[in-house]
Amino acid sequence: MSKVNRIIGVPVAALALTFGSVSPALATPDNIPTLTEARTHLAALTVRAEGSMTGYSRDKFPHWIAKEGTCNTREYVLKRDGTNVVTDSSCAATSGRWFSPYDGATWTAASDVDIDHIVALAEAWRSGASSWTQSRRQSFANDTTRPQLIAVTDNVNQAKGDQDPSTWQPPLQSYRCTYAKMWVRTKDYYDLTVQQSEKDALTTMLGTCNG
Repeated sequence: MSKVNRIIGVPVAALALTFGSVSPALATPDNIPTLTEARTHLAALTVRAEGSMTGYSRDKFPHWIAKEGTCNTREYVLKRDGTNVVTDSSCAATSGRWFSPYDGATWTAASDVDIDHIVALAEAWRSGASSWTQSRRQSFANDTTRPQLIAVTDNVNQAKGDQDPSTWQPPLQSYRCTYAKMWVRTKDYYDLTVQQSEKDALTTMLGTCNG
């Protein structure tokens, strides 16, 4: 499906699916904290100015690694977050449907989908991961136990880049509560810091939650 056929980031052919029976919950990772837990996590995070990017490389966060059988982490998340996903003998997705909760788009080609690190690798580096071992960075980059990986529209993920919530939030406002919960859960588990503007944005996002 051509990326040209979009209306505010949503493929024209996907509009009926986006606002019909497809639910953002289909693409929501496991172990997202409750609102109370998320607020507790956020309050516990250390507020500190971000570190530098000196020495950073994506190669210092090895991914995608073998995850399950012949599947690497990307392929594992594509299967987890998709609907009716069919894979070949090497675990590459040959068909399926993926709903992107960031923008409300639905895709039927895996090539249109990225696996987003909720807390980007470079953001983690600036927030404390620069002092980690390579092994811990690998675990972070491939973590499917925490809500740190999610299948989303590729160019929306690319627009996000390594920004934190003070400068980027999901275009679909109804998903910002969930996004904030995932963000603070990941930063809390990995003992990463937040800058004040980031904490303020997360507080506002959690304030949109219904529970």
